[in-house]
Amino acid sequence: MPSNSTFRFLLPALLIVAASQAQAHMGQGVAGGFWSGFFHPLFGLDHIVAMVGVGLWGAFLGAPAIWLLPVVFPMVMAFGGMLGIMGVPLPGTEIGIALSGVVLGAVVLFRVRASNWIAAIIVGVFAMCHGYAHGAEMPGAANALSFAMGFVIATGLLHMCGIALGFLTLLPKGQYLVRGLGGAICLVGGGFLFGYL
Repeated sequence: MPSNSTFRFLLPALLIVAASQAQAHMGQGVAGGFWSGFFHPLFGLDHIVAMVGVGLWGAFLGAPAIWLLPVVFPMVMAFGGMLGIMGVPLPGTEIGIALSGVVLGAVVLFRVRASNWIAAIIVGVFAMCHGYAHGAEMPGAANALSFAMGFVIATGLLHMCGIALGFLTLLPKGQYLVRGLGGAICLVGGGFLFGYL
């Protein structure tokens, strides 16, 4: 059985090799398009906080919002991505992305209970902005369908992280932790909105 020191050396080495190989093919063809799309939301803090915020809010609202919001967001986002790939103008996208962090963080922080329809509309509007940004920034050599699949799957994983964090409310004082995360998301969104980030 290899020692802990061996694992400490091998794991970073494997990650470096894998990362360099992935970057060498980023944006080219089907595989490159998928990975380029997959990593796009994961390397944007503005995208991360909003997508985690959707999962947090869904977990806070409970069923059916816990699955409804994480389904609405990627579906509408894929449509927005198509518009971005096609170059259809959508004004105010960057403001919408920044506002998504502010609003989604605030609804968690202040425990806002909206109807499922209102919550889905709010999430859908922000999803359109995020999807448009993904599509507009797609590398020229990437396959559009695989790029979209990549960012939709990454988004789903970020929603799941938000839902998992939302279950902290089951712990004693866990509600305060979740509301604190909402406050942090709100602050990050505000940082993007006012140009600090």
